[in-house]
Amino acid sequence: MSALLTLIRTTASHGHGPASRSARKTASYALMHLIVAMAVAYALTRDWRAALAIGLVEPLVQTIAYTLHERAWAKAGREPAQRKAGPACAVGAAGAAGAHQGAGAP
Repeated sequence: MSALLTLIRTTASHGHGPASRSARKTASYALMHLIVAMAVAYALTRDWRAALAIGLVEPLVQTIAYTLHERAWAKAGREPAQRKAGPACAVGAAGAAGAHQGAGAP
């Protein structure tokens, strides 16, 4: 957590452009996510050790889940275009193969 605070302070003091603002925003969101996860876990368990463990593990698992979710959506977005092109390409390939075979036939 101290590394995250150091990152926020470092980016805040060195940059003033959109990229540094984005980095500060990302770091502050990560810190907020960590605190909220630990607070919810503590409210449910009343055990600070469990809250700390959940608060540290949950954002990591959430990041992996988000990445897989994004990949699934990206793949789903490509499939309709491939389905539309698929039959036309198959007919074109079959037609070309048929024309080639027909040209060689007596």
